[in-house]
Amino acid sequence: MDLKTATALRRLRLVSAPEAVSFLLLLVCSVLKRTTDFNAVPVMGAVHGVLFILYVLFWADAWNRAKWSLGNAALYFVLSVLPTGGFFAERRLRREAEDAVIASRARKEGVVSA
Repeated sequence: MDLKTATALRRLRLVSAPEAVSFLLLLVCSVLKRTTDFNAVPVMGAVHGVLFILYVLFWADAWNRAKWSLGNAALYFVLSVLPTGGFFAERRLRREAEDAVIASRARKEGVVSA
């Protein structure tokens, strides 16, 4: 895996958890808006919107660079629209990056042919 691909995956991983947190907070704010006089939906909506747009941009870049299959790319996109999906995406992306580092080291040491 080259440096640009690793960077694209890292960016997607780093934005996935905050995007999931903002989604959950937006849901909480929506409930509070209906049950109390507290209305933070416009603020949380904007924050979540920016993070979601970043997630989609980083997802598209990672899909392009990592050469994911359509199923794998669809999985990461579906995880972005589920309330806690970003946490699962972050965990899978971290595992994928660790596997890539292990494979790279194995190729350098001559254990595996590329």
